[in-house]
Amino acid sequence: MAPRLPAPSSTGTGNRWPFRRGYLLALLVLVGSLMLVFAYARNASERERMIAEAEDVAEAERLATALQERLLRYELGTRGGVSLFASVARPTERQWQAYVEGLNVRSQFPGLMGLGYAPYLGSDGLQALQLEMRGAGLGLFEIHPVGIRERYGPILYLEPKTIGNRAAVGYDMFSEPVRNAAMSVVRDTGQIQLTAPVHLLQQTDSPEAIGLLMYAPIYPGGLPPSTLLARRSSMTGWVYAPFAVGEFVAGAIGSVPDRLAMRIVDVTKGESVLHLDAGFDAAADGAEWRHSVTKDVYGRRWRIDFHSLVPRQQKSLDDLQATLLAGVFASLLLFAMMLSLVHTQTRAERIAARMSESYRRSEQRFRSAMEYSVGGTALLDHEGRIVEANPALEALFDVRPGSLEGKELASRLDATDMSWDRERDIAIAEFGAYRATRRMVRADGDTRQLQLVYSSVPGEIGSDVTWLVQIEDITDRMRAEEQVRSMNRLLEAKVTQRTRELTHANRELESFAYSVSHDLRAPLRSVEGFARVLGERHADAIGEDGRGYLMRIRNAALRMDSLIDALLKMSRIGREEPKSEVLDLSRIAGDVTAELRQADPGREVEVRIEPGLVAAGDPALVRDVLQNLLGNAWKFTRDAEHARIDVGRLHMDDDDELETFFVRDNGAGFESGYADKLFRPFQRLHDAGSYVGHGIGLATVKRIIERHGGTVGAEGEPGRGAAFRFSLPRRERGGGVE
Repeated sequence: MAPRLPAPSSTGTGNRWPFRRGYLLALLVLVGSLMLVFAYARNASERERMIAEAEDVAEAERLATALQERLLRYELGTRGGVSLFASVARPTERQWQAYVEGLNVRSQFPGLMGLGYAPYLGSDGLQALQLEMRGAGLGLFEIHPVGIRERYGPILYLEPKTIGNRAAVGYDMFSEPVRNAAMSVVRDTGQIQLTAPVHLLQQTDSPEAIGLLMYAPIYPGGLPPSTLLARRSSMTGWVYAPFAVGEFVAGAIGSVPDRLAMRIVDVTKGESVLHLDAGFDAAADGAEWRHSVTKDVYGRRWRIDFHSLVPRQQKSLDDLQATLLAGVFASLLLFAMMLSLVHTQTRAERIAARMSESYRRSEQRFRSAMEYSVGGTALLDHEGRIVEANPALEALFDVRPGSLEGKELASRLDATDMSWDRERDIAIAEFGAYRATRRMVRADGDTRQLQLVYSSVPGEIGSDVTWLVQIEDITDRMRAEEQVRSMNRLLEAKVTQRTRELTHANRELESFAYSVSHDLRAPLRSVEGFARVLGERHADAIGEDGRGYLMRIRNAALRMDSLIDALLKMSRIGREEPKSEVLDLSRIAGDVTAELRQADPGREVEVRIEPGLVAAGDPALVRDVLQNLLGNAWKFTRDAEHARIDVGRLHMDDDDELETFFVRDNGAGFESGYADKLFRPFQRLHDAGSYVGHGIGLATVKRIIERHGGTVGAEGEPGRGAAFRFSLPRRERGGGVE
């Protein structure tokens, strides 16, 4: 979609001309860039094609050379066999086998089926060989095909002894025309010779497979004679190497690159295809890339043909299209950038106009803030002189309007020079502002306290404005704060006095409690003692009823004494600061349970205590808590058929600083609506005649838990039991032990 052009300006055609000129320039850039890209794409495509062809030619030459080098290795193997015959007139079969095994034919000569020896014999020589082998106990040496011929070239040795090689022994190669042609050339020239394509005797399972044989002549002494007649009469045989062309090619070059296909043609006499890749198309389009390499190899002429499997023309076209698309995209991008620049210029002009108006309004707001600000405000230069001051500052200094400009601010204050303060600079750089308090003595002698707030501000270009300082008269506020501080000190003194009086009152109350307990215990002991004496000495005189009354008097006195002990114990809890230690609640609960069983051995109560209950607290006080809670549970399960008490921990949030525990029983229980009364002194929910107690134990539990910063609560149901939960700190105070 083409970019949308801006609407023409209402002021005339002058504003439209830069846009039109930019549009024409963008079109010229587009056309020029497209032409350049097209030319570059053509040149680049042709250059890539030439480079690719050069690479393919180099690859073809490399493959042809690799084939020739592999044939050279075969030649070295056959020449080694010839050298063996030069040192030994005719090696034995074992010697020949040892030589071939030393060559390691399978791994060192891939594609080679073996290395053999065929003697050059006439009829008499053949008969002598057969008699010699029979005399050596090797049996009759039979040749095939059978028949009487002038000359023979049977295979005598062929190693390694594979099934195919064993079957080939005895075959008269000189009787077969193709082999005979190569063997005759070797005999007459004394040079190594390759055969035309033949079917190897070992390729019984692949009748269409193509094979070749390499022949090397054997002469006495190792060197061929100089004349043809001497060479024909003195040659004793051939060392030959049969190999399959397919395996030979695979072993020499591995595989042809995917982009190429190869064909090997023997063109010595006519054309015989030795090897053909699956992708090679002899009838391919003439426009395809083709290359041929001709090699003379051991008396044969090979032509190695190559052609490309990737169409060069299509590849160049793809490159050209990709380059053209990139060029078109870049050209359109340049065109869009030119239009964007035109739009940007117009927009910049509009933004500049808006910024000018915004600056004007900002300046007006600043002037209004300076003019109508209640606090004093001034602009200072880098030496601390006043550049501009508002009316509030002039009123604060009690001067005429305009008289402060050009004067140092420090001269108006009762302080040292403030024109260049390093502390102020550091504070403003780090925090953005610097606050200071200075004194000012007015003309009437009144001393005022001023708070100054400095901040750095940029001035207009060419001006020397550096600081903005706001000045506020804080004298009244400081006086009010001083009054508040004086009142606080007076209040603290009164609190200290009240605390001292309360401490004194607590001590007197403690003394009073001990005095009262002592005074109460004296008559109680007298009552109990006289009642005991009366019962012992005058039991018969007072009768049965009298003895019962005396027993009640004594029990009441003992309960009163126990109650006094409980009250004193509860009063001591509030006076002493509890210790903080890591406590094993499971062990403490176990000890308390053992004491209860020892005191009441006739009871059978199932007590289950969760292991690993740990908290922090005062050992003695926490033990009192468990003694009271477990003692109550032991007492109120008296009438249960199967009494059971559970001690455990509630699962709370790991981030909570308190750990909550519980003591639960299946005893008498209580109404949950009266749970709060349980923790008040002398409050009981059960008949004292049924369950003995003085009503102080749970009140003591509540005070101990609250002294540790925890809470305590209870739930119950009549006849179904009760559950008491309490919380203690997880860690020691001031420590990190859980």
